[in-house]
Amino acid sequence: MPDVRPSTPRHRTVARRLAVVATSVATLGVAGCSPSVTGGWDESGAETGYVSGDSSVTTWDAGDRTGPVELAGTAYDGAAVDVADWRGDVVVLNTWYASCPPCRAEAPDLVALATDYADDGVHLLGINSHDDAGAALAYERTFEVPYPSVHDADGAAVAALQGVVPVQAVPTTVVLDREGNVAARVLGKVDGSTLRALVDDALAEDPGGSA
Repeated sequence: MPDVRPSTPRHRTVARRLAVVATSVATLGVAGCSPSVTGGWDESGAETGYVSGDSSVTTWDAGDRTGPVELAGTAYDGAAVDVADWRGDVVVLNTWYASCPPCRAEAPDLVALATDYADDGVHLLGINSHDDAGAALAYERTFEVPYPSVHDADGAAVAALQGVVPVQAVPTTVVLDREGNVAARVLGKVDGSTLRALVDDALAEDPGGSA
């Protein structure tokens, strides 16, 4: 699958913004965890623990995208959530759990994005396959998270996402275009400026997926 490429205006926009944060990404290290994109779940799909990604960014042109992602579940507050209800808007999916160091490090940027883009047709949804309601809700209170997270105790949400795009690291952030297809993915801690660039590009596209 193609990585970020400066071959179109949209990709050039991302490339320019990524260059600004390239140094910080290259030196990223969180609480002594070694970057890897090889795990997070074992071959059977069972969660094996914390595995950090390397913050690599991949984008896909409209004609190369997979999807739409069909993902539904129950949020920690008991509300039903289905990304199909958000077709026509841009959706950001983020895997996390409360004791994951890079998840906590990126949380303020995700919260700021959700707040700043609330009126722009952008929805955020967390996916947590690890925590019980007590730990997850405490995390959401600590970071004042304004968006829901699916309580994915059975792994169904991760499996649905994994069936469309690999999400081998925790955290992983996936941007869906207005049709629910995968426009971009970040393995590991996402930089706030990088994520905003990816969301801006998705918002700038026509509903059909072209820029």
